[in-house]
Amino acid sequence: MRSAPTILHLDMDAFYASAEQAAKPSLRGKPVVVGGIGPRGVVATASYEARVFGIRSAMATAQARRLCPNAAYLTPRFSLYRDISEVVMGLLRALSPLVEPLSLDEAFVDLEAGGVEPTPAAVRAVGERLRRDIRAATGLSGSVGLAASKMLAKIASEDAKPDGLLLIEPGTELETLWPMSVRVIPGVGPATAETLRRAGIATVADTAEAGEAELVRLLGKAHGAGLYALATGHDDRPVVAERDAKSVSVEDTFEEDLTDRTRVQLEIARLADRCVQRLRAAGRSGRTVVIKVRSYDFSTLTRSETLRGPTDDPAVVREAAARLIDGVDTTTGVRLLGVGVSGLADYTQEDLFAQAASEASAAADASGGAEPARGSGDEPGEGAGVVERPRRWLPGLDVRHAEYGAGWVQGSGVGRVTVRFETPWSEPGRVRTFAVDDPDLEPGEPLPLVREARPDGDAACPDPPAAQVREADPGPGPSESAAPEDVPEPPGPASPKPGPATNAAAAGPAPEPDPGPALDSGAVSGPVADPVPGEGPGPPADPGSPAGPAPGPVAGASGSASGAGASPGPAAGSRPVPGIARR
Repeated sequence: MRSAPTILHLDMDAFYASAEQAAKPSLRGKPVVVGGIGPRGVVATASYEARVFGIRSAMATAQARRLCPNAAYLTPRFSLYRDISEVVMGLLRALSPLVEPLSLDEAFVDLEAGGVEPTPAAVRAVGERLRRDIRAATGLSGSVGLAASKMLAKIASEDAKPDGLLLIEPGTELETLWPMSVRVIPGVGPATAETLRRAGIATVADTAEAGEAELVRLLGKAHGAGLYALATGHDDRPVVAERDAKSVSVEDTFEEDLTDRTRVQLEIARLADRCVQRLRAAGRSGRTVVIKVRSYDFSTLTRSETLRGPTDDPAVVREAAARLIDGVDTTTGVRLLGVGVSGLADYTQEDLFAQAASEASAAADASGGAEPARGSGDEPGEGAGVVERPRRWLPGLDVRHAEYGAGWVQGSGVGRVTVRFETPWSEPGRVRTFAVDDPDLEPGEPLPLVREARPDGDAACPDPPAAQVREADPGPGPSESAAPEDVPEPPGPASPKPGPATNAAAAGPAPEPDPGPALDSGAVSGPVADPVPGEGPGPPADPGSPAGPAPGPVAGASGSASGAGASPGPAAGSRPVPGIARR
């Protein structure tokens, strides 16, 4: 352990959820959950407003919906998160050449290697400046821990959350560490903690008092000796700038168990292509292809095949994965599939047999005498009579409308998609509903959370479309109609909140009533959309409709209707959808 607290640990606060709140003004101060939105999805991150209800990372999304049905459940946008992460990591590398990223939102920094004076006052000043720079560059907050070892720096940043800084003074390390649960020590998971509990060891102090011999007897030589060293404050692990990846893999959990053999083979080919894309993006190759198959009863098996040399050829990986899946019985139902590549290297060695097979397949295709190879990814050309599949609008994803500009999907179903048009720099935007195949609506790109400054000192941002400028008028424009669906629904009874919940400023508008069984299992109701300035109250609700003037967005095959800020129905300017009757 060092004599000065020169190791810094940065952990961004509720990173994915905070980024979504910063990008979507209507969600600020409201519960937001980012992760898989389907019935088998898993929570990646929950905002602090959602954590009040007991939602946490790695929880099943279905359980999170039961705890907080009025939260906004959004699909992750990893392209945005990576862009923000690159900015944050750039600020860290400006402090020191030794930066050890642990994930997109977490990293260690060796301040001593960056020439920072090894005194508590100097490192504290660096930490405070880093927090200010991160907020200025990204609009997000991060928590900083400073200590003489990596373990204590990570513990300090966790205690500083949210948006804080904690420095563990030299000489107070054991006083700070020993009262804590043994789970704070790296490498102590649920199984190890249960083994220690049965032996009467619950805190870090108990672990140190047990002695190294007892811990080795309970956990084995390597684990026991390492645990004793950390419990007594001996952590000499250095900050490593480059961490060599051991494997690259992708996997998908399916909403319904796959029993069709052809579908399983197609999914394996698709996953193999995604895996190779990641492999090439990292500039690596690999020689061992691994597949993972989880059955309906959660039993999981893996199969692997080692090639003659490293490769990053998608055809080679697809063929190897196809051979592996051929030896697995999938008739009982497959819940999850995965494809990975290990044995990574920085060079490739072509597989001559796969190359020959690919050439033969290409020759057969050119002669018109054969269909594309299984999983080859070849698409039929124009005029093949293939019907284009409808676009899938997932909650939280960016879209752009030819007339109304940039927005994001709140929900979709029964042939409609509901979009809220707003930007990170605007007021909470207006909600409109369109047909899912509206030609004016297309996928968009994430907008930066912080506007770049113009040379004249003003913040630069895209000019708003004319339709958004017209919305300043309280009355409908030439292309709009004052339909009852434009009026925000009157507030319904709020769902009970356990404990102190969020304060009045963060609570937002009252959530609308549960839509009841009319929605499918993927849909949730949410707080009422924020009123648009200048709009007056709408007509009274239909007495025969318990939910208000019109039904809210309904989740369809995508299993998704966003919670917070959902609009009650089609908005002004949207196209009517034939065949959909109002309830």
